[in-house]
Amino acid sequence: MLKNSTILVTGGTGSFGQHFVPMTLARYNPRKIIIYSRDEMKQWDMAKKFQGDERVRFFIGDVRDRERMYRALDGVDCVVHAAATKIVPTAEYNPFECVKTNINGAMNVIDACIDKGVKRVVVLSTDKASSPVNLYGATKLASDKLFVAGNSYAGADGCKFSVVRYGNVMGSRGSVIPFFLSIRDKGTLPVTDARMTRFMITLEQGVELVWHAFEDMEGGEIYVKKIPSMKVTDIAAAVAPSARQEIVGIRPGEKLHEQMISEEDSHYTFEYPEHFKILPAIHSWHEDFKRIKDGRRVAEGFVYSSDNNSEWMDVPALRAWIHANESRLGSY
Repeated sequence: MLKNSTILVTGGTGSFGQHFVPMTLARYNPRKIIIYSRDEMKQWDMAKKFQGDERVRFFIGDVRDRERMYRALDGVDCVVHAAATKIVPTAEYNPFECVKTNINGAMNVIDACIDKGVKRVVVLSTDKASSPVNLYGATKLASDKLFVAGNSYAGADGCKFSVVRYGNVMGSRGSVIPFFLSIRDKGTLPVTDARMTRFMITLEQGVELVWHAFEDMEGGEIYVKKIPSMKVTDIAAAVAPSARQEIVGIRPGEKLHEQMISEEDSHYTFEYPEHFKILPAIHSWHEDFKRIKDGRRVAEGFVYSSDNNSEWMDVPALRAWIHANESRLGSY
């Protein structure tokens, strides 16, 4: 699907785009990858990495700007929608701005992709969209619903929209690992709650899930990667084993444990070797064999959360990963 295609990535200068672009260039050799984002300095810095590669283009724009989206999508085959306001406290204290980007921006992407003849769109979601307790999660749940319903607007032969959902991206900008690394020499690491758990996924795994969605999708699926969980206290121990851990309390809008599939979603969820797939409840699409393929329906009442996970990452495994990746943590 991606080979010889023109791909546009919204929010493409972020952590995901920094990995998606080189990995996709190497594997699929697309005709063109367009980075669509609003920060000119991030584009300037990213362009240096791909200097001389005519396949990588840059387009200043904001998903809030409907007309600019239409212009950017000329000749585009596939879209990865990664743009979002995603820092939980930022969204809590700037709710109007979060809604403008995550909900209004989603509607602009949907309309523009349908009208400009884009073939497939894969949207990045978050564990916080499942049973949300903060504004960021609520806006991403709304975004997920909009993109699933976008398949109805597009019609059977129009643009297809699907969603990928995963948890804490290890080492991404603003995440806990590079934060702990930046202060580990102080001898004390702030831990929100000793019971807190989080899903753990690498950016490479996130990119591979997007690739799979492009190849597998019929439209409306939410793909959930099977990934390990880890206690936040163990993350701190892996970064700085001799540091004291100070319990500082949960931040506004933060969950104790993350969830990617709720009990309500389990009625429409199917399991595969490396992922789950939540199928749309609308139009009986959850009974469509083209979408189910070889999936097995999960048990009634199934919940996929970071505290009831069957797979866990231990301290030595994370410490080894940090050692192998420390030079670039927090830089993408």
